[in-house]
Amino acid sequence: MTARPDRTESPRTKVWYDGGCPICAREIAVMRNLDRRGRVDFVDVSDAETSCPINRETLLARFHAEENGRILSGAAAFAAMWRQIPLLRPLGLAARNRVVLWLLERLYRAFLRIRPGLHALIGLSRKRLAR
Repeated sequence: MTARPDRTESPRTKVWYDGGCPICAREIAVMRNLDRRGRVDFVDVSDAETSCPINRETLLARFHAEENGRILSGAAAFAAMWRQIPLLRPLGLAARNRVVLWLLERLYRAFLRIRPGLHALIGLSRKRLAR
């Protein structure tokens, strides 16, 4: 009888994120909770001690991940992370379709444009809560 391959042996995915961004930090906290199998290595590049495979500013400007030895950015990086998380895996697999990935990338770029305003809004709401 042939042994079935162990699914836990699949390659891990590494994710670089901006831990100094409150939105990013919250999202990564959610992803960590969903990653019950521990298949994603989360690396905070806002920490100056962190070793970076590419320019730190580039890593801080866009979401990056490494899947099967390839560094991906933007929606492709999110999709790589999602494929490791059972709940989000269907979305990550759907993103292998060029049209789906194109749409997700457009949504991600739109988010990047409004992110500074969201940071300001979060900062404002934190100040109100502190009163």
